[in-house]
Amino acid sequence: MKMTRIQFLRIKTQASIALISIGVIGLLSTVCAYSSYIPAGDTSYQWLWCGWVSIIFTVCVLLAVGLLAKGVHFFYHSVIWGLILMGGIEAVWGLRQIYGFATSNHSLYAVTGSFYNPGPYSGYLALVFPVCLYEWLRLNAIKKQRTWKESVGYYLSFGVLLLLVCVLPAGMSRSAWLASIFSGVFVCSVHYPWRNWLKKAWKEYHGKAVVALLLLSVILITGGIGIYHLKADSAKGRLFMWKISSLAVVKKPISAYGIGNFVYAYGQEQEKYFAKGSYDEDEERVAGSPEYAFNEYLRIAVECGIPVLVLVLTIIGGCLYRGIKKKRIGICGGLISLLFFSFSSYPMTYPCFIIAFILLLIACFLDYSHKLMLLFTFVIGSVGVWLVRNNAYDACREWSQCKMLYSIQAYGKAKEEYGRLYPLLNGRPRFLFEYGRCLHNLKEYNASNRILQEAERISCDPMILNVIGKNYKALKRYEEAEHWFLRSTHRLPGRIYPYYLLAKLYAEPDFRKPDKLEQMVEIVLTKEPKIQSSAIREMRDEVKKLISR
Repeated sequence: MKMTRIQFLRIKTQASIALISIGVIGLLSTVCAYSSYIPAGDTSYQWLWCGWVSIIFTVCVLLAVGLLAKGVHFFYHSVIWGLILMGGIEAVWGLRQIYGFATSNHSLYAVTGSFYNPGPYSGYLALVFPVCLYEWLRLNAIKKQRTWKESVGYYLSFGVLLLLVCVLPAGMSRSAWLASIFSGVFVCSVHYPWRNWLKKAWKEYHGKAVVALLLLSVILITGGIGIYHLKADSAKGRLFMWKISSLAVVKKPISAYGIGNFVYAYGQEQEKYFAKGSYDEDEERVAGSPEYAFNEYLRIAVECGIPVLVLVLTIIGGCLYRGIKKKRIGICGGLISLLFFSFSSYPMTYPCFIIAFILLLIACFLDYSHKLMLLFTFVIGSVGVWLVRNNAYDACREWSQCKMLYSIQAYGKAKEEYGRLYPLLNGRPRFLFEYGRCLHNLKEYNASNRILQEAERISCDPMILNVIGKNYKALKRYEEAEHWFLRSTHRLPGRIYPYYLLAKLYAEPDFRKPDKLEQMVEIVLTKEPKIQSSAIREMRDEVKKLISR
């Protein structure tokens, strides 16, 4: 029997849809890419995976458009169900870690999913939550008319939604909780005609409505205070980070500091802030040396300037507007959740979040234009090729082995390996710090300082300043050593170690300064550390001997 034209067209349509789905799910599968062969927290394997699946996505879309351009219509649905699928996998991953069937990727946390930290993990679940919620609500509203495909979608979305609700609290991420609640309220408010219901309730039950509104306000305020005090120091720390970041933005609101320079700008600004001396004890106590801004909007403002931030927000706002007009509520909810989470976390440092963000934006406004889809595909494919060709995954694997040499104090051999990997990994501050310390332990002080000063330009860790100062002290360049130690005390005044180093410096016979020595000793003996340790006790015992000499 000859195949009819309609049957042939149906096969082409199904094949085109399948190819689009494979491409999108492939991109989203980056979230599950994990390797234990590289240093903890490194994302090089995810970027490599992202590169390969970007190429696969490009091939799939080209084939799909070649078969039937109408397959592009399913892109929006592919993003929805791809996110729900990945959210389900991550939720099951987290449940297995909670109940001990899988190991966490961090020794301090019970649940991390495929991530190194429960914060981003919870953020990804929060991103999927409104997408899943809307699909369940939508399919639940058509009980009698559901097709078998819609029935499968209904039970899948309901199952994943239950898993997300079970796992999200375990992540202990307040940002993810709030993002889930906010985006969930948005989805429900659009799905249900709440505005009409509220108007009606206001007219019929005016007095009771006022009481209910007041009660709701009290609950929200109380809940907000409770969430704040759940991890009060953490919240204060983020507020302080935002304060310092804002000061950096004020210094260069237009020209900014350049892409990738947030950490350097932050470190410099925090150092200047504490050097002035007009700060309170809480700020000294919660201050740290963050690797991230914990606010993506401030990071963009610091690195790229306020005009770029305004442009980015305008584009996002335009996509959201188009998405809401087209009734793509689940997609818009996922985007809102990510935007909310980005206010107090660092999702855009992970390729899986960047992919999800781009796909959500495209899904908001993409209609039936296969030309626009081809343009988007070309960009994705080009980026994928670049990522594959310029990925540092193999170098990071070798770095892991090099770390073992460093840990067993085989510094000579470690130095050779660090030197070989340096051209490939010189953009990673942890690598540069290890290399610099290795050279310090080999008493190659000048070489150590060259490496550590590179690290200092991409990190705000005060330990880098301390080791540089120790190098200069070993070279008997005492004034330069003092400069770097003082910088360390200004970078993080709550740390005792740099004051201890200054005390030892002022006790040097060729640089002895009795008044300053006495001052540093007093600080070491009286300053209250965050955590008491044997190292603190040893430092205090040692500085007591310096006074008695």
